[in-house]
Amino acid sequence: MALEDQLASWTGPSSETEKNKQERTERMIREAVRAHAGFAGCDISVYTKGSYANNTNVKADSDVDVAVQCNEVRYWGEAEKGAHPPADSYHGIWTPKKLRSELQQALENKFPGQVDSAGSTAFRINSNTARVDADVVPCFDYRYYFSNTNYRDGSKVFKKDGSPLINYPVQQLANGKSKNGRTRQYYKKAVRIMKRVENAMAIKGDHREVPSFFVECLVYNCPDKIFLAPTWTETVRRAIYHIWEGLDGAEPEVESERWLEVSECKYLFHSGQAWNPGDGRDFAKAAWNYLGLSS
Repeated sequence: MALEDQLASWTGPSSETEKNKQERTERMIREAVRAHAGFAGCDISVYTKGSYANNTNVKADSDVDVAVQCNEVRYWGEAEKGAHPPADSYHGIWTPKKLRSELQQALENKFPGQVDSAGSTAFRINSNTARVDADVVPCFDYRYYFSNTNYRDGSKVFKKDGSPLINYPVQQLANGKSKNGRTRQYYKKAVRIMKRVENAMAIKGDHREVPSFFVECLVYNCPDKIFLAPTWTETVRRAIYHIWEGLDGAEPEVESERWLEVSECKYLFHSGQAWNPGDGRDFAKAAWNYLGLSS
């Protein structure tokens, strides 16, 4: 198969069969939370996030990521002391340990023998013939204040060891949609191509596995004009070249020049990440060689 035809065949989302399994998995998780007596009277939000919610997943990465967010308590951060309005401390029952315990019970009631709680953060629900794998994350409402009246909303996750993570799934979803619109719907197709390239390389042993989210962020940091190239071969060539060149050298000292996650609320590279710019360059080089591209 010619390269252009191969890349074009990699632009599509999950198949209808896979999509039905994903939707069934999401629905069953919602049912589990709704039916659990321990959540009675608690303000709980259940929503999808990640590649599934953003419609950038492919069959090999077709897991469903679901957040179960407790809104009874809001955690907060502030850009500088005093930016957060004065507020009383929370003294209710919904601690991270309590939320995790109740969610585990709710999931085990619905999926007996299928819930893996060994992970540091999420509960893993194993797939079967009717469902895909799912990661279910307990989290809390979170708000970051730049001033008393200027803030952004997110979610706060506590790992089992108590260490926190801040996520911004709403912003990630909005920014992905916006970039897709600005690029005539080509951005998300390009993301799927690059994810399938990563999967193909990993299967063949040409490169180590790279997190799907990291691949998506690398593509997101490519300028919009790249996705308006006349062919998929040219789009991919320009994207890979931009990743390779853009991650050469030290992190920019100017904050506005640093690469961001899709939410644009967090830097893509920092000490807490599981990857660094060198990993991005390694991926770009391997993809370039795998596809047989030339300058």
